[in-house]
Amino acid sequence: ARPAPPADWPSRLSVSQPVFPSALHENKLHNIRLACGRIAKLEIAPGAIFSFWAAVGRPGRRQGFREGRNLINGRLQSAVGGGLCQISGLIYHLALLGGLEVLERYPHSLDIYTEETRYTPLGADATVVFGYKDLRLRNPLPQPLRLGFAIADDRVEGWWSGPEPLPVRELEFRRFPAGNKVRVETWQRLPAAAWQQVTESHYRLLPA
Repeated sequence: ARPAPPADWPSRLSVSQPVFPSALHENKLHNIRLACGRIAKLEIAPGAIFSFWAAVGRPGRRQGFREGRNLINGRLQSAVGGGLCQISGLIYHLALLGGLEVLERYPHSLDIYTEETRYTPLGADATVVFGYKDLRLRNPLPQPLRLGFAIADDRVEGWWSGPEPLPVRELEFRRFPAGNKVRVETWQRLPAAAWQQVTESHYRLLPA
């Protein structure tokens, strides 16, 4: 990925998510804005690979990041750079809609949300840990892509833009509960085409 001019191309594919109030909410918004400012400067050429951490860099205090909420080893804790998983998940959701090739992606180990507090479909998340877990995507389209973002106190929107129309995939996240775990199959298709399974995610559930 290489630096791009700030203006968007005319075609756009977007996803909008709520940002719910939480502990360290302002710090999370700060971290999201900082990361998105770095990612939005990139252009992904045909065949090129996007890496979340190559774009964002180390999420440390010296780099301007603040302490936020993270899910670490199945427990909610605070850590510098916390909250960035919402952005990596948003980009992953956009990748599924846009038909990008997913080279590396990890689901969260634990589903901590109810349907009322869930900001993205179960199966559309992507956890990232610097130096350990990345989100990497390849652009298989015959045109370059740019990522853009709009961030408010209670909502974040992300989008791909391109010089030509962007085909949008339909998505289904099919859940298969089994005791204190759930398996989620992610299925994808272009309009009027056959459904294809893209991936499978496994989560532990909070005790009832």
